Amino acid sequence: MSLKKINYYQPNDFYALSRFQSDFLKHLQKKCKKNQPLVLICIGSDRATGDCLGPLVGQSLMDFPVYSVYGTLQFPVHAKNLDKTMELIYKFHKNPFIIAIDSCLGYADHVGYITLSSMPLCPGRGVSKHLPTIGDISITGIVDRFSESSHETIQTTRLQTVFYLASFIAKGIQIPKFQVSYPHL
Repeated sequence: MSLKKINYYQPNDFYALSRFQSDFLKHLQKKCKKNQPLVLICIGSDRATGDCLGPLVGQSLMDFPVYSVYGTLQFPVHAKNLDKTMELIYKFHKNPFIIAIDSCLGYADHVGYITLSSMPLCPGRGVSKHLPTIGDISITGIVDRFSESSHETIQTTRLQTVFYLASFIAKGIQIPKFQVSYPHL
């Protein structure tokens, strides 16, 4: 499969996880420099069901040695602390390769899909927030559909959908340190 600007994965597809993992490694091999620190910024809040995908992924991977993780259930990264978190990342990591993870709203037929993009993430766009773009690559879980009342949609999204997508993403990016440290071999 060729890398596009945005690739979609349906977790129920038998080959989705292996395709996602393969494409994720290709993105790292193409864009990440040798031994560049990998930072996950998992955006969202545990106060709205549809917005907790990022913190769920961060919580799952906080002890995984390959990544420095920002954004967990205990310490979420959201609109109010995003700028401060970015300052901390650049203070503690020299030239980090940032992987941004967030939930998003989409078309009804895309709900339940994962996206992997070679572009930065535009957090808050689905709820009309204007926040800075973030990340060298981005991953989203499409947790619900666009609606005229997106704030309400985020509040009433099914936790099962969010948890399923978060689990898929966490499994998909658990890659061995050797493959990340020496991606060009």
